[in-house]
Amino acid sequence: MMEPSPTLTPEIDIPALDGLFNVQGLRVFLPGGYGAIGEAISWGFARHGAHVAIAGPNATKASALAQRIRDSGGLAEGFGMNARDTAQIATVTDEVAETLGGIDVLVNCVGINKEQKFADVSAEIFDEMYETNLRSAMFLSQSVARHQIAAGKGGRQIHLASVRSQLALRNRGYSAYCATKGALVMLVKQHAMELAPYGITVNGIAPTFIQSDRIRPHLERAEFRDFILERNPLGRIGSPVEVVGQVIALAAPAGSYITGQTIYVDGGVTASQ
Repeated sequence: MMEPSPTLTPEIDIPALDGLFNVQGLRVFLPGGYGAIGEAISWGFARHGAHVAIAGPNATKASALAQRIRDSGGLAEGFGMNARDTAQIATVTDEVAETLGGIDVLVNCVGINKEQKFADVSAEIFDEMYETNLRSAMFLSQSVARHQIAAGKGGRQIHLASVRSQLALRNRGYSAYCATKGALVMLVKQHAMELAPYGITVNGIAPTFIQSDRIRPHLERAEFRDFILERNPLGRIGSPVEVVGQVIALAAPAGSYITGQTIYVDGGVTASQ
C-alpha cells in the first residue's frame, strides 16, 4: 500500500528557490539606460553580475556610464542610438547582440514628456512623443526578439510605462504622454501573446513620480509636492532602487511565469484613484 504524501504540494525545488533572483551572466540591453531611472537599472543589473549594454542618443553619456560601471568591477558597454530611427534600432541591436554574444533581456527605458495643454497640442510634438514612447518600443521589441527567437532559449522583454497609462492628470498638458503610455501597456499585452510560443515573456513596469533630477524642480514647488504626497497612500516619493527591484524580479527566474502584465510601482496611487 502506497504511503500517503506528508504534504499536499509537489516536492519543493530548493536550488530553484535559492536562485530565484539570480541574474548573474544575463546579457541585458538597456535603451535609455543612462536616464533618470535607466541609470539605476543599469547599475542594478551590473551589480548583480549581468553584462549590460547601455544605449541612447548621446553616445558619450552611454559610454561614460559604461566606463563607471566597469571601473566598479561590472560588465558594461555603451552605444549611441536614436530610438526614433528604426534603421538605427536594428543596426545597434545587432551590434549589441554581437558584442554581448546574444541578448537575454531587453529593458526599454526610452521615453520623453513634453507638456502641451489641449488647445496648444501640435502635430510636431505629438508625433515626436509617439515615435519616442511607442513606435520605438515596437521596433526595439521586434529587433531583440529576432535574436532571442534565433537563439532558441527564450528571453525577457520589459518596458517602462507610467501610471499615466491608467490615470489622467488634472490641470496638466499630458495628452500625448498619457496616450502613448496607455498604448504601450496594450502593446505589452499583444507582444506577450505573439512571443509566448518562443518562451519570451513581455511585461511593463509603471512607476509614478520617482526621485530624480528630472522631477526635482517640480518637487521643490511646495504646492505640487504636497499634491503628490497627499494622493499617495504611502505618503512619500519612491526611490529608483524600488523600481530596479521589480525589473530584476521580472528578468530573473522569479519572473518566469509572468507575461503580458504591467506592474504599477506607485505607492498605491492607481489602487486608490
